[in-house]
Amino acid sequence: MTQAGGLNRTGFRRALLRWYDSSRRDLPWRESNDFYGVWISEVMLQQTRVEAVIPYYRRFLERFPSVESLAGALEDAVLTAWSGLGYYSRARALHRAAKQLAAQRLPITYAEVLSLPGAGPYTAAAIASIALNLPHAAVDGNVIRVISRLTNNASEITSVAARRDFTYTATALLDRQRPGDFNQAMMELGATICLPRTPDCGACPVEKFCAARTAGTERELPVKLRKQKARDVPLDLALVRAGMPGGDRRIFLVKRSSSERRLADFWELPERHLVPGLRGKLLGEFSHRIVNDRFRIRLFGMELHRGQIARTPPSRFPPGNWFGVPDLNEIPLTTITKKALATAFSTASITQANREI
Repeated sequence: MTQAGGLNRTGFRRALLRWYDSSRRDLPWRESNDFYGVWISEVMLQQTRVEAVIPYYRRFLERFPSVESLAGALEDAVLTAWSGLGYYSRARALHRAAKQLAAQRLPITYAEVLSLPGAGPYTAAAIASIALNLPHAAVDGNVIRVISRLTNNASEITSVAARRDFTYTATALLDRQRPGDFNQAMMELGATICLPRTPDCGACPVEKFCAARTAGTERELPVKLRKQKARDVPLDLALVRAGMPGGDRRIFLVKRSSSERRLADFWELPERHLVPGLRGKLLGEFSHRIVNDRFRIRLFGMELHRGQIARTPPSRFPPGNWFGVPDLNEIPLTTITKKALATAFSTASITQANREI
């Protein structure tokens, strides 16, 4: 039997894949190894939890069922379908890649997958192994955690040397006959059993191969530098609603600049100070975190009566547009705006709704 650093690789692979075959989660992108579906899922899963991705994945494929349909869509339509999933550069890169694929052909090598916009080494390895059955180890945070414990490696996992060592070990362990299943099994193990703080070692199918479990260090690994503490950022938003002729009601939104580093061209509620002179009611409060910023948001409701829009000086409002509620499903909205609208339209979550500000 082949050994690697004292680890029985053959036995490890068999035990892991036996567990995966019998216990893997029923996820929509596992229904087939179609390149398009695998590619979309892996891009969506970058830095995003499986549970959050599932509904977006289903809706996205319903709206864009093929490379050609995605390539032919307007960017705003793609961003709207992605709205709420975060990290919107992924959607833009996906759209560019679809145009590239539609003009050429689907990739058949790892290098060709890696050349797609938005595909780094991990994403390319996952797609190549699952959709193309190519022997490339996919090394994400879950896999690093598994290998760190499996080999009792106390290296600081964000260091370049440690990443190189973990990738080398993952490549050595890879089942070259079933690379896609093996990569998914490693990720599945890290996501469901070999958890960050409380690994469920009693349920682990490869416990007997784990050096950290033998040494009693499984809860001390992996070693990672502490994250920077989040800072609180206060943010007051204005939900300005107006009655229109015919009884229609509209909401005022502003559009982020195309030159913005983050969320370019997305629509959002204006900040309260941008619409001075209107009385408002506090509708609710909520928080939203983006990287190391924790936004503490207060939402104020403001009303214009029917016909008042025409009589309101343009200088009263920043550049923007009025949208009917049904229109909101057709434009890309920031996640904070989606949360604010959910707060405003859910009576159960409205707080101090009658308090004049």
